[in-house]
Amino acid sequence: MKLATGREFDRGLLGQHCWLELSNGSRIELPVGRWADDNSAGDAVLLDACAGPTIDVGCGPGRLTAALARRGVVALGVDTSPVAVRLTRRRGASALQRNVFRQLPGEGRWSHALLADGNIGIGGDPDALLRRLRDLLSPTGDVLLELDAPGHGLRREHVRLRPDPAGRWFTWAWVGVDAIAEVATRTGFRVAWTVNRGHRWFARLVRA
Repeated sequence: MKLATGREFDRGLLGQHCWLELSNGSRIELPVGRWADDNSAGDAVLLDACAGPTIDVGCGPGRLTAALARRGVVALGVDTSPVAVRLTRRRGASALQRNVFRQLPGEGRWSHALLADGNIGIGGDPDALLRRLRDLLSPTGDVLLELDAPGHGLRREHVRLRPDPAGRWFTWAWVGVDAIAEVATRTGFRVAWTVNRGHRWFARLVRA
């Protein structure tokens, strides 16, 4: 949810309660505690797969970027929120305030791109996001991402961050494990593996 900006998103980054309101009035609670938790269950699946320079797209408070840095892995967090960038740097990691669809350092040379915490939904268009990540990755690079559980498919919704009554509507997407192979194929990737840890699902995409 890292293209959404404003005080409500920053509220979540700081660990305060907030949620997504869908256009039909239903709501999705945001796991703000996990965003900042250095011991979040399942993170090791992503971290252990990163053996080279890694770009953490939608890094939020920077828990993964900082964890990679502690492991000696070159890592850069990217987020549109200045609060996210500040929190990531406070952890001792590198971060840049930038939209992922704009020019970024090291284009074509990153070994790994991370899309944790549902960030495959950035911009509401997983196809466009994955094609953008192909530009950032080296020829042997991969995408390591978190997905929804099987049975959720691919869906897009107009949402806004709450409880701010003036929150702006934006488009978000969700991709289930059952839908990632089709999305990958459309964007020049293939699924190398999927893994379940607790209530979280992950996948690795490599060039087809």
